[in-house]
Amino acid sequence: MTLYGIIADLRREQPTPAAMQTFDLVVAELGKTRDNLKEAVANLGDRPLPPGGKPVLDELVARARAAGIYDLDYGPDPYDKAPVEPLDQGTAGIGALLALSSLAAVGLAIAAVVIGLNAILRTSSG
Repeated sequence: MTLYGIIADLRREQPTPAAMQTFDLVVAELGKTRDNLKEAVANLGDRPLPPGGKPVLDELVARARAAGIYDLDYGPDPYDKAPVEPLDQGTAGIGALLALSSLAAVGLAIAAVVIGLNAILRTSSG
């Protein structure tokens, strides 16, 4: 049985608004704790639960402990940091050409502005 399976069973058994709100809060916290119910419940301790939500939360914790899935640890988040890939010569060459062409475009834009301002200033003074 998975943690979300237990939550689904409890939702069917206790279809009250307070229970649904409590389960919604738990599921939102599970997303932040990488499915660690122990941490999710600790995070919920700071926030008020809906009236009647505490017994529902206690039942969820009891069932998760009985199933051995109360304090799961999946290790560090693999999507937290992108893996570093080696840079090959072709990619480095393309990057260098893009950088040079960008610098050339900026240089030409500056030259065009200077020439345009120079032409405007000559016609206004003359």
